[in-house]
Amino acid sequence: MGVKFAAAFGAEVTVFSTSPSKEADAKRLGATNFVISKDPEAMKKVVGAFDLILDTVSAEHPMDPLIASLKPHGVLALVGAPPKPHTIAGFGLLMKNRILSGSLIGGLKETQEMLDFCAEKGIVSDIEMITVDRIQEAYDRTIKSDVKYRFVIDINSIKK
Repeated sequence: MGVKFAAAFGAEVTVFSTSPSKEADAKRLGATNFVISKDPEAMKKVVGAFDLILDTVSAEHPMDPLIASLKPHGVLALVGAPPKPHTIAGFGLLMKNRILSGSLIGGLKETQEMLDFCAEKGIVSDIEMITVDRIQEAYDRTIKSDVKYRFVIDINSIKK
């Protein structure tokens, strides 16, 4: 959704991923650029390139290469919550006056504004619709990280 929002706001969007297989989806969602974050050469090419990085990852991952990718006064905004605290070398923040921030969710007013924006721009979530009898399969796939987007249970599949 972050890619869709940023593209709808008119931003030039770059997606970072550890998986090259996600590039086509990133471009379909509105990204103009794609960087394999575990490729040191690819990461060197984007040092100092970004005003804002929205980090949605809820797994452990290196932060310093992302910080190095920020321009002076650039912002790394965390919205994902990994199970262990991030390790960050402060030097990358200090020398370029870069900013590390975090956010959960806005209040009712902000949520309504985003819903209105989604309606205006035709932004919707990508989902995988399942029937109620596939809940265990969905759970198992979630544990295996085999979920591309979000599962939604078709309410019509629930017997009354």
